[in-house]
Amino acid sequence: MNEHALRILDYEKIKQQLMHYTASSLGKKRIADLRPADSLNEVKRMQEETDEGATVLRLRGSVPFGGITDVRQALKRCKIGGILQAKELIDIADTIRGARLMKNFIADLVEERELELPILMELVNSIDPPGSLERKIRSAIDDQGSVMDSASPALRHIRGQIRTFDSRVKQKLESIVRSSGTAKMLSEQIITIRNDRQVIPVKQEYRGSFGGIVHDQSASGATLFIEPQAIVDLNNQLSEARAKERHEIERILRALSEETAEFAEPMLENVEVLAQLDFIFAKAAYGHQMKATRPKLNDRGMIRLKKARHPLISQNHVVPIDVVFDEHTHALIVTGPNTGGKTVSLKTIGLLTLMAQSGLQIPVEEESEASIFREVFADIGDEQSIEQSLSTFSSHMTNIVKILKQVDFNSLVLFDELGAGTDPQEGAALSMSILDAVYGKGATIVCTTHYSELKAYAYERPGVMNASVEFDVETLSPTYRLLLGVPGRSNAFEISRKLGLPADIIDGARLQISRETNQVDKMIASLEKNRKAAEMEEEKARRLKLEVEAKEADLSRRLNELEQSKEDILKKAREKAEHALKDARREAEEIINELHQFKNNGSVKEHQLIDAKTKLAHALDSLEQQDIPNTSEPVHKSVSGFQPGDTVKIISFGQKGYIVDKISDQEYLVQAGILKMNVKASDLKKVKEEKKIKPVVNVRTSGQTVRPELDLRGERYEDAMLKVEKYLDEAMLAGYARVSIIHGKGTGALRKGVTQLIDRHPRVKTARLGAQGEGGSGVTVVEFK
Repeated sequence: MNEHALRILDYEKIKQQLMHYTASSLGKKRIADLRPADSLNEVKRMQEETDEGATVLRLRGSVPFGGITDVRQALKRCKIGGILQAKELIDIADTIRGARLMKNFIADLVEERELELPILMELVNSIDPPGSLERKIRSAIDDQGSVMDSASPALRHIRGQIRTFDSRVKQKLESIVRSSGTAKMLSEQIITIRNDRQVIPVKQEYRGSFGGIVHDQSASGATLFIEPQAIVDLNNQLSEARAKERHEIERILRALSEETAEFAEPMLENVEVLAQLDFIFAKAAYGHQMKATRPKLNDRGMIRLKKARHPLISQNHVVPIDVVFDEHTHALIVTGPNTGGKTVSLKTIGLLTLMAQSGLQIPVEEESEASIFREVFADIGDEQSIEQSLSTFSSHMTNIVKILKQVDFNSLVLFDELGAGTDPQEGAALSMSILDAVYGKGATIVCTTHYSELKAYAYERPGVMNASVEFDVETLSPTYRLLLGVPGRSNAFEISRKLGLPADIIDGARLQISRETNQVDKMIASLEKNRKAAEMEEEKARRLKLEVEAKEADLSRRLNELEQSKEDILKKAREKAEHALKDARREAEEIINELHQFKNNGSVKEHQLIDAKTKLAHALDSLEQQDIPNTSEPVHKSVSGFQPGDTVKIISFGQKGYIVDKISDQEYLVQAGILKMNVKASDLKKVKEEKKIKPVVNVRTSGQTVRPELDLRGERYEDAMLKVEKYLDEAMLAGYARVSIIHGKGTGALRKGVTQLIDRHPRVKTARLGAQGEGGSGVTVVEFK
């Protein structure tokens, strides 16, 4: 990409702003090397990765980059046998931890939200943080980068010696310093350090009273820093211990460096991935700060920028512009007064193109589109060089000559005040010829100019569009808005009139300009008037649209409130139904216990059986009367036409049985296990079976409707526990003495839950795992009392 254009369009300033959003030097290095890409597929991928980063930031707000540093130099040094310092090793451990956290962060987010983030997942899946190396480093080095005593048994022993020797030296010196006999010999009663040895400050005249070694003296020579003979040996032992400590630390660091070298290659790859991730999230955060969007992309020279803003101008002051280059338009001629915003519009188009080709989101509205160019050329501003003795015109021409040599159909060319700095007539003619040459090569062009001749040029050439920057004559100031399709017109007469120039002078001036120029000015004024009317209608339509959207949002909110109210009512009803069901189950269990007591006594008397059936029927009736809405199952309407012998399911009780007799169209006598009961037709559901069961009054026939085993494989834990509880009651009603519950082996969670539930059941006598041939540990065999 053309370096001159990157500089003149302030691309480097964008990179400097982008660097503020990186989390490490890794990302900053990526940004420093950033250049616009010229391949459509490459730019699409760069935009997609930025978009994925923006999705993550929108959902999580931030990304865990803490602790990650650029450890590439340290890794390369240990690869060639270098010994790393403790701080470098702890930086490597921190980076390993950061890589692990980042990988888990992205993977967990994708799984939790069921997101599609293919680029980020591809990157984090390539990260392989060596956890064993991290643990070894952290077991030897603390967070401040110091080797810990626990790094090796030898180091712990040596440092114990150091503390012992150091303590003895201090004690000996303190006894000397505090002694009343030596106090007058000392300049100060303190212990200090010289040459890594502990010494005391002794007056010059008492030099011989202590013996030992003189390590230093004061500037005046009145004080000598002496290591008394009494502690020389202790200080020697302390120095030797400290030398051993240094050697042991060096050994530990060498061993850790050698182990780090084994992981250097994958770690270097991890660091490159982390650098790319830092770069991606920096782009996403920068886009969020600018309120930017992801543009559509093409490589056919089509540009559609909606409400485009220059990113280096404060959002409080920048005026958005619309820019359109469709399949029929490839050149834009922008006219208007000085300081009206022509150059800013030109730079906005160029800079946003460069940003889009760098994978950055751009400050435009949704559905905007950018084109990919192989080269962007710019001739902007007064680049007069005094050193080269070039005039403004010469400087521009020198640059334009370079552009003409390189430009092709895949180029964006930006001309600011083309042809300026020379005779207006010659400059206008030269400008049109240059535009013809560049346009003839198929390039996309944006040109600003003062020459009125170029207004006609746009009308006469297919594919060329006029545009202008708006000027408010009433306030005598530019609005900085870019008006497409409308050429700029001279406002000199209107401005002069507003400033008080006599009308006769203005009228005289009008007579001096050509009839054609007057007609063009009138045409432009008419176009401006029509444009303003259209803008007013558009604004009116926009307000109406906003009102409709607001009403729609209000209706949607009310509907949501109604749905929520409905859910609350259903929730309360379900809770009420659950309480009723628990009470019914409890009462049914009490009835079952009574029946078992009757059975244990050896006989079941008729009146006892009738009382038990009456209680159970009463429990079922009370449950049936509850208002139990269930949105997950269809409502069963009353069904008539059951015949004796039909197999049915009692809906409210969940128990199968068969029709014994018809009491009325709305009520039937049903045999369920050992019980007979009157059940309403609305509480019955017919069970499809080919063979009908004949009515039998024998209590023992109920076992036909319940299997002697329950298969829980594939069930969720909570559902399985409910099925076990219900099955045990049904099996006891059916008269089984022993049943099998198949739960499988798996993780053992289901088996543990079944065992706990059985242990709490009042009617279970024993429970054991299945023997060989019975299913082993995948089956629990239950015997009832």
